Amino acid sequence: MSAEESAPRSRLALFLPLVVFVALAGLFLARLFAGDASRLPSALIGKQAPQFTLPALPGLAGVGGLTGDDLRKGRVSVVNVFASWCAPCRAEHAQLLALAKDPALAQKGVALAGLAYKDEPANSLRFLEEVGNPFAAIGVDLAGRVAIDFGVYGVPETFIIRGDGAIAYKFVGPLTRQALEETLLPEIEKALASTRAAALADTQK
Repeated sequence: MSAEESAPRSRLALFLPLVVFVALAGLFLARLFAGDASRLPSALIGKQAPQFTLPALPGLAGVGGLTGDDLRKGRVSVVNVFASWCAPCRAEHAQLLALAKDPALAQKGVALAGLAYKDEPANSLRFLEEVGNPFAAIGVDLAGRVAIDFGVYGVPETFIIRGDGAIAYKFVGPLTRQALEETLLPEIEKALASTRAAALADTQK
């Protein structure tokens, strides 16, 4: 074989691993983002939410911190993982405000809590002062360790927790009005029903 014939083959052999890597990466990304991102599986569905203690956001009057025990008080909780640097968090914020102002949910005792993820407290405070605070409690997760325990992929994510502390549902990505009405609210109702059923079963023991 001449030197002229072997040179193209050498170049092909050099770039072949890169071509294979790019193809596999493209396939992975296509499978990951195909369909509804909110339906990404969570191994924690049906399992207990982690135990933790997070401090309150300094400067936000009347809003305390968040603990794992707060999610085990017999009422359904909605925990939203957010950050001031997260553009999709800003995009979904109107839906969280609507959720917090829903009189039917308030009557049923549903609590909305926030998890400030890897965000400087001053920036979180400025963000909520600007767009409004829908949360009854906020835990400052500066290191992101509690979010890891929740199995968070990234922000924003929203969890529905049953009254016994079990994770009932996980929504990945920003909430839209359609997602709120067609997905999150029905899942909250399911969690309410299962919480009531569990409480009734306890009284009949």
